[in-house]
Amino acid sequence: MKAALFYNAKDVRIEEVEEPKVQEGLVKVKVAWAGICGSDLHEYLGGPISTPGDAPNSITGKELPIIMGHEFSGVIEEVGEGVEGLEPGDKVCINPALTNNNHPDFLYDFYKEGTFIGLGTDGGFADFVVVPEKNIVKLKDTTSLKIGALVEPTAVALQAIRESEMEFAESVAIYGAGPIGLATVLAARAAGAKDIIVFDLSEQRLEKAKEFGATHTVNSGKEDPVAYVHKFYPDGVDRTFEVAGVPITLAQSIQSTRPRGMVTIVSIFQKPIEFNPIMLTTTGVRLSSSLGYEPDIFKATVKMIESGQIDPSPMITEEIELDEIVEKGFEVLTEDKTQSKILVKLSGEE
Repeated sequence: MKAALFYNAKDVRIEEVEEPKVQEGLVKVKVAWAGICGSDLHEYLGGPISTPGDAPNSITGKELPIIMGHEFSGVIEEVGEGVEGLEPGDKVCINPALTNNNHPDFLYDFYKEGTFIGLGTDGGFADFVVVPEKNIVKLKDTTSLKIGALVEPTAVALQAIRESEMEFAESVAIYGAGPIGLATVLAARAAGAKDIIVFDLSEQRLEKAKEFGATHTVNSGKEDPVAYVHKFYPDGVDRTFEVAGVPITLAQSIQSTRPRGMVTIVSIFQKPIEFNPIMLTTTGVRLSSSLGYEPDIFKATVKMIESGQIDPSPMITEEIELDEIVEKGFEVLTEDKTQSKILVKLSGEE
């Protein structure tokens, strides 16, 4: 089968590899659509970061090269012995989070030693993938598989809202209007935010943010974000989400949050940054972070999408073939900041 393998930074190759075989407790999925995530882009530009480096992944034992792709959907091709409640032909999306299952608190386990399908083991940038039964989440027959590939980034945003301890009718600022930033707009709106202020440098992304429900959108290259927030909220907003991953937006996030408010870091910082904790000590602003999601959040995301409570589909800006993933995927996302979510078409089933 055809697959996109990560070897090293700037070295992703489309190759023919052996089709994976299903085993006991595992499910073989024919991949329909797979999204290129910011984490994938970070790996492409500066990896290995979350992919195995000099040693095999501690959970999966997998070494490089690795088939990337952790935001994907498809149709069950085959089920292994002992798998219950799943059948060939079922539409599914995949919760890619993996742990050692050593702790009853999933996120405790995940933060201690976790990984993702598509980063710590072979993932969805391929014709077929084999994953554990527990990582399969069924979709309704009427649910679009294209939308199914957006469940994972949307779940990231919903978990970030939970980590922020946001309450109904609070004010929110979001720094960064990429795919996760847009999903955070959706999630904040669903959680009852009264105002959602979004900052970005791209006018096209800011237009998307409006479409997703932002009440204010500001080009931070033309107007000072901190001053803008304080025009409406002299003490700062209740909750701020840093989804850009650059030093200046972390500082601005803290400066635009009220005393005892919360800044939640959702982005991946590719490089170390200079940070003075006195920014927190003297303001009372609290700092949290979020990576991944609890299994119940992932399943809740599917339900919210299927019920129409949230619709992440407008984040899709491009659809490409697997053969084009480097030139029209990674390279375009590196250079063109108007892009949001690029989906890779595998089987292309709807």
